[in-house]
This record gives sequence, C-alpha cells and structure tokens, in this order.
Amino acid sequence: MSIFISLNQVREITSLSKTTIYRLISEEKFPRPYQLTERRVAWRETEVAAWIADRGVS
Repeated sequence: MSIFISLNQVREITSLSKTTIYRLISEEKFPRPYQLTERRVAWRETEVAAWIADRGVS
C-alpha cells in the first residue's frame, strides 16, 4: 500500500520550495504528483525517498 504525502511534507523532506519542486517536475527531474481529488494532489512517499537517495541528499 502506498503512502501519499502532501506538498508541505515534500517541501519539508526535500528542503525545496514549491516553485523549485514544480520547476523540477516540468523538467522531468522530480516525481509527478498524483491527482487524489479534483483539488488535491500528493506524492508517493517511496518516489520522493528514491529521488532523495538518487541524489545523495540527506
């Protein structure tokens, strides 16, 4: 079962700003969020963790 995390949680985990996250997404350098409802998106925690591990960020 996947655990989904909010933008604020992604920002906290990665120390990236909202603008940077969405810029990296547009450059295909960061995982895309999943549309949970009409007005809510979230990221799979495992995909964000893998992105962090690939970059050696702690």
